[in-house]
Amino acid sequence: MSDIIQIDNSENKIKLTKKDRLSVAWRSTFLQGSWNYERMQNGGWVYAMIPAIKKLYPMKEDRSAALKRHLEFFNTHPYLAAPVFGVTLALEEERANGAPVDDVTIQGVKVGMMGPLAGVGDPVFWFTVRPMLGALGASLALSGNVLGPILFFLLWNIIRWGFIWYTLEFGYRTGSKITDNLSGGLLQKVTKGASILGMFVLAALVQRWVSIKFQPVVSSVKLDHGAYIDWSSLPSGTEGIQQALVGLQNGLSLTQEKVTTLQNNLDQLIPGLVPLLLTFFCMWLLRKKVSPIVIIIGLFIVGIVGHLIGLL
Repeated sequence: MSDIIQIDNSENKIKLTKKDRLSVAWRSTFLQGSWNYERMQNGGWVYAMIPAIKKLYPMKEDRSAALKRHLEFFNTHPYLAAPVFGVTLALEEERANGAPVDDVTIQGVKVGMMGPLAGVGDPVFWFTVRPMLGALGASLALSGNVLGPILFFLLWNIIRWGFIWYTLEFGYRTGSKITDNLSGGLLQKVTKGASILGMFVLAALVQRWVSIKFQPVVSSVKLDHGAYIDWSSLPSGTEGIQQALVGLQNGLSLTQEKVTTLQNNLDQLIPGLVPLLLTFFCMWLLRKKVSPIVIIIGLFIVGIVGHLIGLL
């Protein structure tokens, strides 16, 4: 790092102004503008950090190094990235002024925070705030009021932008306090706690987002009369539909033949076992430095071949 940046005089310290932080916050709204499968939001992250990097590092070599370290993998909820931006800005500011903040520390904080925050963003914004505002706007629109969509647009963006700015500033102030206690291990404790919480959140999402179904038939048994819905004996019209639904609710089979697949047996043994094993296998491949693109293509090929041969 150049002598220009490593200065001890507090009066000459490089400081990010409110205008600088506001510029980062505004650019962060384009976080997913260059989303990619390998490093996901890293391009949008670097784009948002450019104003701060230019302010903090006058030398071209230092700017290049800073941009390079922020091209690492990053992915979280686009709005919940704001507090991560704030903490990162504080760390970069301290580093630019000579504090012992290395690349591993900065990347560790980003990775440690992005996991748990990603799990918070979806239920808060996508499943709570937006449906509530959408219902309000739709109710006005259905009554013929043109303010319905306008109100939804204004309220959503006011809440979204207000949250981004407030949490970025909160993260910036908190990040400054964390860097004051680097020697006391506070940063390591925060990162470790966030990483543990993030692993719990990601583990809970495995069952929801990873789906594998084995199609091979293990057994096929013909059911006795009365154990299945006899469609030929049902009355026509809505009465027949009603009787079929009642029978289904009472546990009757839809067909005379009960087919048990390999997936049915696996679900009875340990539900979600295969998706969990697949997730662990992908994690193992990533630790072996296998490219995420190769893993994704491999999963596509396995899925297509497995379907063609009747396995999946």
